[in-house]
Amino acid sequence: MSAARASGLKRIGEGRKKRIGVFGGAFDPPHNAHQALAQAALTQLALDALHIIPTGQAWHKATALSAAEHRLAMTRLAFEAMPRIVVDDRELHRAGPSFTIDTLQALQAENPQAQLYLIMGADQFAAFRQWHRWQDILQLAIICIAARAQSTPDPAQFDAYTGHKDRFFTLQLPLMPVSATQIRQSMASGVATAGELAHLVPEPVARYISLHQLYSPR
Repeated sequence: MSAARASGLKRIGEGRKKRIGVFGGAFDPPHNAHQALAQAALTQLALDALHIIPTGQAWHKATALSAAEHRLAMTRLAFEAMPRIVVDDRELHRAGPSFTIDTLQALQAENPQAQLYLIMGADQFAAFRQWHRWQDILQLAIICIAARAQSTPDPAQFDAYTGHKDRFFTLQLPLMPVSATQIRQSMASGVATAGELAHLVPEPVARYISLHQLYSPR
């Protein structure tokens, strides 16, 4: 077990604070790996609630996102059957770029006695020091990184956080080679149809994509 994982486990076991997870993303579209990560976070972190937060104006994405109403609707469909999930649309109503620190500060103000857990993928963690006010994020939330067989954090990455290694936890996930980019590209190129998405996205999301002809070839 890595030092980062061990120290995270120790902290998660401490005290009786309410535990609130924060899992943000474009969800364009939400897919089966998103569901698996949410379930892993709920179980492995013993969360009381997990806020799923579709990104508003993403400062770090060069490509345009699908309309906010579609991403929010798909996110609700993807997670509606999962207990302790809160689909949180606050970033979609925020003017200007969406920064994680603003969302965390708002949630902490609403839940002053809670411990926050920020869920992210290994690729996001690799760029974490480029995030807006990342040092303040570390003070507010324990960073929980999804480790999959094809995408596991390099232990050397934690060396950059001297004095903060107890602020990280590694979530274990099964191998799930699926991404939203892959889904959009397959649909746009005609390689896949909405009816062939059942093994990649939750069934209600596949129906929504088909109904609204999202990601179809132009």
